[in-house]
Amino acid sequence: MEKIRFGVVGTGFITEHVLAGGREDARFEAVAVCSRTKERGKAFAAAHGIPHTFTSVEEMAACPLVDAVYIASPNVAHAWQSITCMRRGKHVLCEKAFASNVGEVRTMIATAYKYGVTLMEAMKPVLTPGFRAVRKALAATGVVRQYFSCYCQYSSRYDSLKEGRVLNAFNPELSNGATMDIGVYTIYPMVVLFGRPKQIYASGIKLYSGVDGQANVVFTYDGGLCATVVYGKIADSNLPTEIHGEDGSIMLDRINVIGKATLKRRNGEVEHIMPDTPHHEYYYEVAEFIDLILSGRQESSINSFENSLITMEILDEIRRQLGVSFPADGWLKR
Repeated sequence: MEKIRFGVVGTGFITEHVLAGGREDARFEAVAVCSRTKERGKAFAAAHGIPHTFTSVEEMAACPLVDAVYIASPNVAHAWQSITCMRRGKHVLCEKAFASNVGEVRTMIATAYKYGVTLMEAMKPVLTPGFRAVRKALAATGVVRQYFSCYCQYSSRYDSLKEGRVLNAFNPELSNGATMDIGVYTIYPMVVLFGRPKQIYASGIKLYSGVDGQANVVFTYDGGLCATVVYGKIADSNLPTEIHGEDGSIMLDRINVIGKATLKRRNGEVEHIMPDTPHHEYYYEVAEFIDLILSGRQESSINSFENSLITMEILDEIRRQLGVSFPADGWLKR
């Protein structure tokens, strides 16, 4: 069986999840880790049985033992690290948010085309069996009139911010904030299901650090569909995600990790549409990415270049309306 040898950039908990999910696919092999410090990289490699360590993305990209790179660094580094790897012929699976802005995303996609490599945004929820079941059941709701999604989670770093210390989660230098970190989870599935919205109306709270702490966004579509998303890092919520149609509705317990999915028809019939999920939640994005590489395809049909572009255009517009800008927004001009 052909294996894809992965290098990973970043040693946080998300990388640990991706390794756990990836190792459920026999084609996945973790061969290298890149960390800013040699000590942390070696400790992570030892804990996860990874043979090679790097402190430079450029060095990892030049390594002939690496076929593909998973990037889980801060948002601000996504574009240049992805481009660096693709220029050396490496396939790239890059965490959400894909980049700092749509200009960077366009450059990433152009680089993938130029060097003939696979590039995919690691937006895991839309690749899971739960979301696939939603797409299949959507027709049963009839004409869709409303999409509502909520993801509000009080950040453990918010207390530090209130005490005057700006940690990574609320740092505009790293292209962070509620829209980029968790708002994207409510918006990307909307784009996969319904495409590009016609109009966007955003309101929210801008924190003193310069990023947004929460936002409510309303989208309108041709045909009468209205979509509303609510997200934030400064308060909790248990509200579900719902899709309302003229013939029925679909309810998801959570949009970022779908655990329950229910279709309720207007006649009162209730159907639990959540399928069995035998694999780790991160298995599905890694399997999709490996499928693309081995079949010679450069982009996913679900986590497609177009869906990533539309989503980033939306994130840019929300930030514009909220008055949030990043130093990285001038990255392409430097």
